[in-house]
Amino acid sequence: MIPTPRIVAVADTDSYVKWAAALLGPVPGAELIVLETELVVSPAQQEAALAGSGLERVRRATFAELPGLLAGAEAVLLAARGPLVRVLARLVSRLDPPPVILTGLPGISIPATWLALHFRRQCDLFILHSRREVAEFSDLAVARGIRQRFALATLPFARTGAPIARKGTDLVFAAQALVPRGYEARLEVARLLVRAAEEHPDRRVVLKLRGRPGEAETHREQFPYPELLASLGPLPPNLDTSTASMRDALRTAEGLVTVSSTAAIEAAAQGVPVIALDSFGVHPSLINVVFEGSGLLAGADDVIARRFRTPDPQWIGDNYFHDPAEDDWLDRVRELVARRRAGMLPGRRAHARVGGRARDAWERRLALGTADQTVAGSLAYAVGVPARAVVRTTRRWRNRLRRRVA
Repeated sequence: MIPTPRIVAVADTDSYVKWAAALLGPVPGAELIVLETELVVSPAQQEAALAGSGLERVRRATFAELPGLLAGAEAVLLAARGPLVRVLARLVSRLDPPPVILTGLPGISIPATWLALHFRRQCDLFILHSRREVAEFSDLAVARGIRQRFALATLPFARTGAPIARKGTDLVFAAQALVPRGYEARLEVARLLVRAAEEHPDRRVVLKLRGRPGEAETHREQFPYPELLASLGPLPPNLDTSTASMRDALRTAEGLVTVSSTAAIEAAAQGVPVIALDSFGVHPSLINVVFEGSGLLAGADDVIARRFRTPDPQWIGDNYFHDPAEDDWLDRVRELVARRRAGMLPGRRAHARVGGRARDAWERRLALGTADQTVAGSLAYAVGVPARAVVRTTRRWRNRLRRRVA
């Protein structure tokens, strides 16, 4: 067997740090660099994200420190949002010798999206977590003319362990920043949690949050649930909030409720039943189409009555619960590293763009946020923000004129 290469991951936000650590935890000698960006995890979030992963080699670093820290890596896993992956891939591709560039998504990735592929064009291997994801991303890549390799890895949070002892009584709601998105819908969820707590005053309803107030998350939350709950007046004493790890929250759970969080898969893997809330419909914008046919979709009445579900056996094989023997990502990495060493795997060029170094500085500033302290980044941002506003305004007026003419 080809020996396992030195793999180093670079991640910044809570969900990507958790994913990278869990994916690489079983890999001998793997390392994780937590990159300082505007959305980087706090020390408390980092501790929760690493809990139970088994990954020991972890450090925080700035963008300027990356070339030195990545020197000698044979494969680099870019575990970050698309715009940051694009910037990091350019940096990693310039290392000598250049490592194999890996990337992936930290949770449910159905439906496949063009932007997820576009930002990761320069990566050599895209890691996905179900047969369905591999099939849909492969089809989309062909349709969009994007060359990419895909590999399968069991979703780290779905690795089947010993089922959690069914002594829990908590209804755990896994909050998401992006879904549902609107104020009224999120207020409806807040009211549902209150009703669920009032219906069973002897059992807790736990609002599971990804971070404490002021801590950054992968996605910005416009209407936080704690604020919405506070607007409803006095709350039932058995309605609590928690920022503990999902692993800990599930230990005392009777069941988990979410719209489309990957926590549903994590719970099901541990034998905790689930409700995927469909009160707002089933739609790609809600990231819940993957649950069609799962038997997990249910409405508000089922939440209040605590009628939790287990996944349909006919659904699980193609959706995150395939046989781990089908996982091929690490074998693919070994193969690509061997080809790179032999000079048989040329690096991929960055996607052609207009703007040269100024464009690079602009994209780096957007990806790193205030963590980018370079003069070039500051200048690009000062010029680029108003220029982008003009371009967007022009496009809006042009589209309006086209609609009127049509």
